[in-house]
Amino acid sequence: MGAVETAMQGLRNKIASGELAAGQKCPPEAELSAQLGVSRSSLREAVRAMSALGVMESRHGSGTYVSSLEPTVILQNFALLVDLLPLDGLLELFEIRRLMESHAAAAAAANATPEVLAKLTALVESMEATTDPTEYSELDSQFHEEICRASGNSTLAALVGLFRSRGGHFRIFEGEEGVEVREGSTVGHGAIVDAIARKDPTLAATAAASHVAQTEAWLKKLRPAPRLQD
Repeated sequence: MGAVETAMQGLRNKIASGELAAGQKCPPEAELSAQLGVSRSSLREAVRAMSALGVMESRHGSGTYVSSLEPTVILQNFALLVDLLPLDGLLELFEIRRLMESHAAAAAAANATPEVLAKLTALVESMEATTDPTEYSELDSQFHEEICRASGNSTLAALVGLFRSRGGHFRIFEGEEGVEVREGSTVGHGAIVDAIARKDPTLAATAAASHVAQTEAWLKKLRPAPRLQD
């Protein structure tokens, strides 16, 4: 293990053990490098790497601090890696996405207010009305985001958004096949809303799992090439 890796491992250990807590200022550079048994230059490199991961931050004139360590902040950096996945790699994550969205839909069915239900219903109606793939994609994103918000778990919402973001690069709502995809997707959305309206978590979880599985099947069938988002 090189000196920078040693420094990073030492910093991770201090944070994981609670010796360095979220938001806490780190000891002075000379003291911290001595504790970790590395040079100050190696420590600086390690801090830069940890900062790139969203774990630490350097404040000009103040020192180095542990970040808030909020899951949504950490996941933003994970998103950079997910955005590089080819289609086959993304498809391997669909089992995880299916579980997460099922849980989110079940929680939404248990927690959703009349206002949330009205918003979800309006989104489905808008999806039924539009013929614009770009508009449909945006409405689709709003629909899933709203369900995740209704679940009350911000980390779950961030993870689902992360996986869905990469899926959006493949643009399955476009082209001739996209019409069928949009129609089927809207049916799936309607089933989820119906289950939430019934306040039936089990039915909502099943509808969400079926919807995600259908999306996975379309991606496998169409195998579109990814394109950059506008």
